[in-house]
Amino acid sequence: PKIKRLPEFDVRKPYPLSWEEQHRLFAELPPHLKNMALFTVNTGCRDQEVCRLRWAWELKHGDIPEELMIFVVPGALVKNGQDRLIICNQTAKAVIEEQRGKNPHYVFAYRGKPLHHMLNHGWCAARKKVGLPVRVHDLKHTFGRRMRAAGVSFEDRQDLLGHKSSRITTHYSAPELQNLYQAANKASEPQS
Repeated sequence: PKIKRLPEFDVRKPYPLSWEEQHRLFAELPPHLKNMALFTVNTGCRDQEVCRLRWAWELKHGDIPEELMIFVVPGALVKNGQDRLIICNQTAKAVIEEQRGKNPHYVFAYRGKPLHHMLNHGWCAARKKVGLPVRVHDLKHTFGRRMRAAGVSFEDRQDLLGHKSSRITTHYSAPELQNLYQAANKASEPQS
């Protein structure tokens, strides 16, 4: 039988960051968390997708244009249970390239081991110092809000955020992947 959910009380609303708030917060994060946060705000990944991201999940084959960097996170680590396609925009790609060679298995590691959560002492100390009530998941909301403000279509936002859809998200054609890459770049910080 279906079980009706009880109403949730005291649920905090999403807090998408402004560019200025992002700069203030990231300036206070320890370097390993800053890299993870910068990747997250440019890909819309969830905490566990970033903390467990492995080099083995990087997708490389002849059908993918050379300028694209793509990871496929197994559905077992994704909230909706479907494999998660991560298209790295130019900022996320730069963060990933900076991580190469630091750990043989995990993209993001601290003292040789993956973190269990980004919400740790370093994160809490940084947000307290800048006076922002931001959670790690708010970085995902920030990415989504920035893409919407840039006019990215609902379908592309859905794919880039890893939301469940009827489309098979790991079987895109090269032009579709290129389109998603261009859409993801719209959420990057505007160049001055």
